[in-house]
Amino acid sequence: MNGSKSPEFDLQRPLASTAALLRAIFLGPRTFYVNFDARGPTREPTLFVLLVSTVTGVLSLVVSSIFTVAYGGDASLPVVAGLNLAYIVLSPVLVGMGSGAYLLSSRMFIGKAPELREVYRIFAYAYGAMILFWVPLVNTLAFVYAAMILMMLGMQSVYRTSFLTALITSLVGFVLTSLFFIYLLDAANGLAYG
Repeated sequence: MNGSKSPEFDLQRPLASTAALLRAIFLGPRTFYVNFDARGPTREPTLFVLLVSTVTGVLSLVVSSIFTVAYGGDASLPVVAGLNLAYIVLSPVLVGMGSGAYLLSSRMFIGKAPELREVYRIFAYAYGAMILFWVPLVNTLAFVYAAMILMMLGMQSVYRTSFLTALITSLVGFVLTSLFFIYLLDAANGLAYG
């Protein structure tokens, strides 16, 4: 640790703290997780997840509307709006479920007894990369960056593991999380596009 603490979401300064968090995870993710305190509260990370999901959900709805109008898509906009609302409301639960997958993986490969609260905090701030999830084609890269790269850096830094152990731990958690995520996207696309 270099002595400086990683930025965290702050209710007193929501926009400034979100900007600092996003800057840290995109421009200095290793430093962010090296200085990260995994044992903190879960309230602020949960609110950060809700904020990121709200921005992503609203922008996703705008992009869907533009594509539907411009290209004559067959998406039902009320259904898309409902799915985005469900995504926003359920995002902390989805992050919690993903954290459970990483918790199982970390208990298998790291051996220490990480707590769900710690893994949730790591994944909740990694979820900040999902701010780009509304951008077509970039959304897949944002998911991989959050769920694989940032989680690997988080596991390696917080639990002081080797690169290989962190890679395997995050890869197993990534596969489980990705399978669940693909299932959810398939179900949502089925609803939106009939």
